[in-house]
Amino acid sequence: MGIRVIKTAIAVIIAIYAAQALGLSSPLSTGLLAVLGVDVTKKRSIATSVQRIVASVFGLLLSVGLFLLLGFHVWVIGLYIMLMYPLLSRLRLKDGIVTSSVVMFHLYAARTVSFELLVNEVALLVVGLGMATLVNVIYMPREDKQLLHYRTELEEQFSRIFREISRHLRDNAYVWSGQELLDSEKLLRLAQDAAKRRMENSLSQDRADWSVYFYMRERQLEGIGRMTQLVARIYQTLPHAELLAGVFEGLSEDVKIPHYTGRSEQELSRLEEEFRGMALPATREEFEIRAALLQLVEELKVYLAAAKQEKRPVGARA
Repeated sequence: MGIRVIKTAIAVIIAIYAAQALGLSSPLSTGLLAVLGVDVTKKRSIATSVQRIVASVFGLLLSVGLFLLLGFHVWVIGLYIMLMYPLLSRLRLKDGIVTSSVVMFHLYAARTVSFELLVNEVALLVVGLGMATLVNVIYMPREDKQLLHYRTELEEQFSRIFREISRHLRDNAYVWSGQELLDSEKLLRLAQDAAKRRMENSLSQDRADWSVYFYMRERQLEGIGRMTQLVARIYQTLPHAELLAGVFEGLSEDVKIPHYTGRSEQELSRLEEEFRGMALPATREEFEIRAALLQLVEELKVYLAAAKQEKRPVGARA
């Protein structure tokens, strides 16, 4: 049984007891409203509850006008739906379609309009949706542990990718399946969803911005994808590739260190200086391979720049 089911059951019980204690008519309706009010995040729960209350008040006013003007007939309900639903959609209050219909049916069932009835309907809305929102705000599972797991797993995948690249640069006959790239993309999607939920569940300013961290990783993963395409064009082992393989091997360890070390950046700068001092390509094949290696160096610089620029207190890593 999920935590959302438990919270919904608690919200329903509290809402119904509260409505009965206040002496409201149709107290069981607060249970239905509580079911609708329990949402996946705190911010979404508050936002949708406000939308539903506003939409329901609009619905109450429209139904009062229609029933007083045209009478309590079934066809008036159809007219209400044709008028109310497009209006709520235009006002971006679509989440309130069901709750606004609930108060309209209550009014139709009573077949009368009175101040006491209108107050009762508003009170039902406040109690039902309010209790659901209160339960949601009081407790929502924290995503921190899961986010830490995703971060560790993603960095491990990056480390494996860099080791595979290093291995190919040293031995161009080695064939890599690329499975780590697919696994990293899947992990990143899960991590970004969890980071979004965490942000939606934080009602105060949160310094630990996981969304920024995983956005950095997304940018880097795009760059890694381009790197692997360049690596696939290196079909001969050259001294340049051997040297660059050492940088990737070092980066496979740096990526798991909880801060930006700058070692790979320094090694890459030193490597570029060595490249400039080497003899020009002697054959077309060597020219093509060295061109791919130079592009690979540029992509690696972009990768490192993203880590250096975007690191945050949560521990963004190289």
